[in-house]
Amino acid sequence: MPQPPKQLTPSDGATHLFGSEVRRYRMMMGLSIAQLAEQINYSPSFIGAVERAESGCERGFAVACDQTLETREALAHLWDGLFSRRPGNPVPEWFVEWPIIEDEAEALCVYNPCVVYGLLQTEEYAEIVLFGDRPQVEARLARQAVLTKADAPRLVYLLPEHVLWYDVGGAGVMGPQLDRLCEAVSSRLSVQVVPNGQSHPGNKGEFTVATLPRGAEVGYVATAARGMILDAHKDIATMKDDFSAIRAHALPVGMSIDLIQRTKEERWKT
Repeated sequence: MPQPPKQLTPSDGATHLFGSEVRRYRMMMGLSIAQLAEQINYSPSFIGAVERAESGCERGFAVACDQTLETREALAHLWDGLFSRRPGNPVPEWFVEWPIIEDEAEALCVYNPCVVYGLLQTEEYAEIVLFGDRPQVEARLARQAVLTKADAPRLVYLLPEHVLWYDVGGAGVMGPQLDRLCEAVSSRLSVQVVPNGQSHPGNKGEFTVATLPRGAEVGYVATAARGMILDAHKDIATMKDDFSAIRAHALPVGMSIDLIQRTKEERWKT
């Protein structure tokens, strides 16, 4: 016997309101989630996650639903009001949903081969990698609150050793940044370094896999032009396989901390 749909409280937040409206319009058209999925380029699992407020979505999802559900652009208009980039908002449209997903996630698996992961950057480090754009820096620092809330997600962060060598602002910035990585480690936050020279499938670029309530999974992949939020099972499986393969070459947490501290002393001592 099918389970009743999850009860949503629109006043609980933007994703709850949007998900409840998607469900309402779908049911008014007499379509099941599977039937809607057949008509738009999104999987049933993703549609279900949006309707249960377990995942954000891009504006294209709202547009596709409007066309199929004959809502006269009601969902796109609602999406614009809830999620779109407003004047003065430094977050690009394609990234709007990701902080919502981070906030809802139960676990985050992160690999970044270029710079320190945004949620673990110091303010000074972020200032340099974001070219002094204060609104963007403040937005990034605000996102970091997800790691200190009562129900913070379990975070596993992998980085190649050369990220520790990359000169961002000299010793005055890099020293405190490496300290931040070591101090962030806890029972719910792991930092593991992949030693230089190890062969692994980590050259494809930055990616994150977020595990949401009820086991739904969403991925984020950074490209030169923009970031992409993915939910297709094949994409998630590929990212998880790559993450596992990279982690197999990473040092344990304790040895990673030792390496980070040693790198600070050898390269970034003031």
